[in-house]
Amino acid sequence: MSRIEHSDPTPQDDAARAGWLYYVGGMTQDQIAAELGISRQRAQRLVAKAMADGLIHVRLNHRIGTCLDLESALRDRFGLGRCRVSPSLGGADPVLSIAPAAAAELERVLRLPDPLTIALGTGRALRGMVDAVAPLEAAHHRLVSLIGNIAPDGSASFFDVIMRVSDKVRAPHYPMLVPVISPTSAERDAFRALGPVKRVADLARSADVVFVGVGQMSDDAPLLADGFVTRGELDQMRAAGAAGEVAGWVFDSQGQYLDVGTNTRTGGVRVEPHLDRPSIGIAAGASKVPAIRGALKSRIINGLITDEVTARAILAP
Repeated sequence: MSRIEHSDPTPQDDAARAGWLYYVGGMTQDQIAAELGISRQRAQRLVAKAMADGLIHVRLNHRIGTCLDLESALRDRFGLGRCRVSPSLGGADPVLSIAPAAAAELERVLRLPDPLTIALGTGRALRGMVDAVAPLEAAHHRLVSLIGNIAPDGSASFFDVIMRVSDKVRAPHYPMLVPVISPTSAERDAFRALGPVKRVADLARSADVVFVGVGQMSDDAPLLADGFVTRGELDQMRAAGAAGEVAGWVFDSQGQYLDVGTNTRTGGVRVEPHLDRPSIGIAAGASKVPAIRGALKSRIINGLITDEVTARAILAP
């Protein structure tokens, strides 16, 4: 008779079990302590670790009335097809608030029965969305990247999401194997001329649904923080009116793409205004308000997932 070998549980195993008992089993911390044979204090720490390590994802199934009112106001103001406003979390990172709502929207699309091509940008908000997505089978869909996957040092872009989400939902994926921003426009054009890159770009342009982050062009611009532009390049584009970027493409306060700066060297596919299919922006935070408003005005995005505080600021006169 064969013998089953059991390895000792890791601290994360213990946290996962405690989190499961608390959030799914409905046990109190005293009951968890008794079940696992540990102290109440250790049970409390394990439950907290389960949440902090992302082992447990909590979603609010009740739509708060204030958020519903804000969604309605945003739809009316900007003609949005899809809109979700999450309750804000005070001073916490707003990505924590909007990631579950964004994940629910992506899961809704992935569960549609007809095959779709889903285009994805990159960034912190999309990374949060993908981390919050529940594993599911969606092999009938295709996932394609809108933006280059290569960072300035040649490494894979840290906030790229295409392979991460593909692994979770078992869907074929098509990365954009070019630099996010090339050193020169000639190099960018050389990459674009490659057959495999052209095919991925064509696939991205014809996507049925688009999910993108919206980046600000203030001093905390993601393009600057992640090393894709220099301070001088950022200042040059701001002097030309830059207010935000989507998939690396920079636009002004009215959502009009600029013909200066890194836009002459950006390697991915630009999300065109007035698409006849969903183009959903996922973004929140005070510094992003001008960028989100510009993308909404020109309809680079025709759907929005944000938080309560950001929604109020967007709607302010």
